[in-house]
Amino acid sequence: MTINQWVPAAHRGDAIGDSARRVRDLLRAKGHTSDLFAPTGVMPIAVDLDRITKAPPRPALSHFLDDGLVNFLFVGRIAPNKRIEDHIRLAEHYKRYVDAYYRFIFVGKTDAVPGYYKAILALMREYDMPHDRFFFTGPVPDADLAAFYRHADVYISLSEHEGFCVPLLESMAAGVPVLAYGEAAVPETMGGAGVVFNPKDLEYAAEWLGVLAYDQDVRRRIVTGQRERLADFGDHRTARELDTLIAEFA
Repeated sequence: MTINQWVPAAHRGDAIGDSARRVRDLLRAKGHTSDLFAPTGVMPIAVDLDRITKAPPRPALSHFLDDGLVNFLFVGRIAPNKRIEDHIRLAEHYKRYVDAYYRFIFVGKTDAVPGYYKAILALMREYDMPHDRFFFTGPVPDADLAAFYRHADVYISLSEHEGFCVPLLESMAAGVPVLAYGEAAVPETMGGAGVVFNPKDLEYAAEWLGVLAYDQDVRRRIVTGQRERLADFGDHRTARELDTLIAEFA
């Protein structure tokens, strides 16, 4: 069923989003604020986590990733709002002050903004970063994506504009601790789980990377909290929120 099939015509154009942040963005785009423009609603996004948790093994990729390096993962387009340059700067802090045995993995399209990707490679050359420690995969099938999550030690989000950020939930489902810059919808999606920091202090973030990578007790506590948060996005919540939205828009 599409939204237009169950939202009455008189209310079409009102705001429904997959996060409160997305609703506010919609209202701003229409020149309204939530106190003057109603009804509005948040419909939690439906995420197929089975593609991560039930994917078949990828032995060759697993062998490549299980080589003693600490794997830091990002999933998404290589685009300006994702602030990939901050990942490179974070890597420099981590290498200098924490540990030299690391690998940053970027899973997602590199050609969304070609000039931006070239600028990222230029920044790596400027910092004299070893290219074998930065892996840009491009788009990958679900089985490969699941393998990257399985072998990730920490998931990193430094984005400055997210409407929801599905990889945060995928990381939770895979049991990967999340280190995220708390901007846009990220704090709402995380809901108190993971390690969310603001302002964007990359030296501070590098210290947390070391803790999450090597302190097993902290890792266990963070992963447990993330699993509890992930339960909030189950089918029961989606059904409840859908019933609420239908009642509000009827």
